[in-house]
Amino acid sequence: MEQASPPAALVVASKNPVKLRAAQMGYCRLFPDRSCVVRGIAVPSGVAEQPLSDEETRRGAENRAAAAQARFPDADYWLGIEGGIEDQGGSMCAFAWISVRGPGSYNVASRSAAFALPPRIAELVRAGDELGVADDKVFGDQDSKRKGGAVGLLTGGAIDRAELYTHAVCLALIPFKNPTLYQETSLDPRAEQG
Repeated sequence: MEQASPPAALVVASKNPVKLRAAQMGYCRLFPDRSCVVRGIAVPSGVAEQPLSDEETRRGAENRAAAAQARFPDADYWLGIEGGIEDQGGSMCAFAWISVRGPGSYNVASRSAAFALPPRIAELVRAGDELGVADDKVFGDQDSKRKGGAVGLLTGGAIDRAELYTHAVCLALIPFKNPTLYQETSLDPRAEQG
């Protein structure tokens, strides 16, 4: 009888249930034959509470994944998930970066899809509100970032924040699903053509 693999240990650098759910769903979609245990921890991002650029958002995700790995080095995967916004051509877009560290010394990052924010929300963010706070003010909600998020509010729940992040988690896990395709080789590919 074949022995089942133990569950993979995922440490997510957040206690936000949306981010924990996205990590679990993304892992289970890519590795349907292996279960996982997800643990959330609070660590600093090293960037602003509301990252205001693509680069700052990615750096926050990478910082969070590194901090999670430093705190729990015996896990299998460490994920940093950072939501951010950026002004682009007069409108403001929201998105997230996911950074994953794991077996094989891979550090991989992937970005979610981006979506435009309404002018009133963008105005509040430009005035200093964090996106979740601005969403709550405009929609009369409370703690929306721990639920469906801006995307959930704007799409009427058709896509919530966890689903938006899950796709990017899947994409960041690709090298771990296909390690032989991502291994560095010292062979010169031209040498094999001879």
